[in-house]
Amino acid sequence: MKAFAELYTRLDATTSSNAKLAALHDYFTQAAPDDAAWAVFFLAGGRPRQLVPSRVLREQATELSGLAPWLFEESYQAVGDLAETLSLLLPHADHDNDEGLAVWLEEKLLPLRGLAPEVLAERLPALWAQLDRSSLMVCIKLITGSFRVGVSKLLVTRALATMAGLDSKRVAQRLVGYTDLSHRPTAPSYLKLIAPESDDEHAQRGGQPYPFFLAHALQQPVEQFEALLGPAEDWQVEWKWDGIRAQVVKREGRLWVWSRGEELVTERFPELHSLAQCLPDGTVIDGEIVVWKAPDTAPAVEGEFALDSDAEAPEPWVQPFALLQQRIGRKTLGKKILGDAPVVVLGYDLLEWQGHDWRSRPQHERRTQLEQVIQASQSPVLLPSPVITGHDWHDLARQREAARSLGVEGMMLKARESLYGVGRTKDMGVWWKWKLDPFSVDAVLIYAQRGHGRRASLYSDYTFAVWDGPPDARERTLVPFAKAYSGLTDEEMRKVDAIIRKTTVEKFGPVRSVTPTLVFELGFEGIALSKRHKSGIAVRFPRMLRWRHDKPVEEADSLATLQDLLG
Repeated sequence: MKAFAELYTRLDATTSSNAKLAALHDYFTQAAPDDAAWAVFFLAGGRPRQLVPSRVLREQATELSGLAPWLFEESYQAVGDLAETLSLLLPHADHDNDEGLAVWLEEKLLPLRGLAPEVLAERLPALWAQLDRSSLMVCIKLITGSFRVGVSKLLVTRALATMAGLDSKRVAQRLVGYTDLSHRPTAPSYLKLIAPESDDEHAQRGGQPYPFFLAHALQQPVEQFEALLGPAEDWQVEWKWDGIRAQVVKREGRLWVWSRGEELVTERFPELHSLAQCLPDGTVIDGEIVVWKAPDTAPAVEGEFALDSDAEAPEPWVQPFALLQQRIGRKTLGKKILGDAPVVVLGYDLLEWQGHDWRSRPQHERRTQLEQVIQASQSPVLLPSPVITGHDWHDLARQREAARSLGVEGMMLKARESLYGVGRTKDMGVWWKWKLDPFSVDAVLIYAQRGHGRRASLYSDYTFAVWDGPPDARERTLVPFAKAYSGLTDEEMRKVDAIIRKTTVEKFGPVRSVTPTLVFELGFEGIALSKRHKSGIAVRFPRMLRWRHDKPVEEADSLATLQDLLG
């Protein structure tokens, strides 16, 4: 644990990629394989469930430190991180424990899950007393499931590849699925990550998917596309679906479905299990899982969504992401939810065919073979993502205007000759996401809360509201509908923080209600009806686009504006 805590300290103390790479290299060179296995899991994004309720941790901290509960809460709000707060307040340990990360996790921390509070009250102080302050903070982060440090999975991949003398793409391939919650890191699993390449490695992959190829954002005006991208006919154009990016893997008579977050989600989508009989072994398809309610007529075929200039936008077949989210959040899937939110896979790439890796073949060749595979499967839950045709970029831009009426976010542009790369790179070709401009409304800041980490001393997390009636209404109130914390510069945030402190009306624990004086333009990707929110509306990915110094609170938007956006 101590060595891993020292690594955390080195990583947290610098923003230099080279310094972080050196710290990772030093750690993995010296760490035992079982410790390194768990380190890779956490550094690459693994997030185990919380082991001990936060309430129990707070109670133990207040008792051991001798602080009153209110003073502990004030300390927590000032620091902004529960693990760091506890490590500062708990009594300093008299000695250090030299046992490795694997021993701590497997023998001491993981067994804490599910224990009664009175048992935890006995075990936690004894465990904490064995650790120095930095090890204690890391330990509590692991207990709460909140371990994060400024290291990307790509940097971990590079460190392992450099240490093992391997191509980083090979290590990236082996890392796919490593952080899935069903996977427990072991010394053998770590040694496989850094083992020399073998001729039969591909045949031994089981249900492992490939690293996902990611797109770059395209924000230039369409007038510049010809100079930037060349002619439109050099690109394969599709809709950008609002669903769950996934790979469908069929090998050894079994089916696996992996999300882009490298989580195994096969059991979350029982409708897709039939693909085990429809697809031949050695097939991997990249696509999007969406809630799909198609009309009785006109099956989805290539070009189905390419609109003529005089055509009206058809009814959306892809349902809002909020409906798909209802399925994701349920532990059990009954007949009603399966009937209300049926899913399909919209396939748009073929990564493996007949057991052979197809990622180094051109995009158009992969697409042609994909269509043949889907047609041969004759599966109602596997459809081709339609290709959109246009005379030029301006024609495609006109068709893109129908995206929202179709229930999609914009367009994807894929170079016809591009290969399938790893992550967001351009060395094997490029994909662009040409998204619509976000929805936006002018909203009023009514609540604020302190941030975390470097923002712990600032009120940076805000709740926004709109009016429940028009400006000429005799009486109207502000109704909260969204929370946002991103979009402002550091200087703007400091100014907002000062205004919040001066205009505070009331405190509710860490939250302050303020006199409504500030208006911001909020942007968001999607909007849907919601029974869970007082406003009756939920928005997706809200963020602050700009501070509206020019607009008084009385002129902020109303619920009617949001309801119009629903249409």
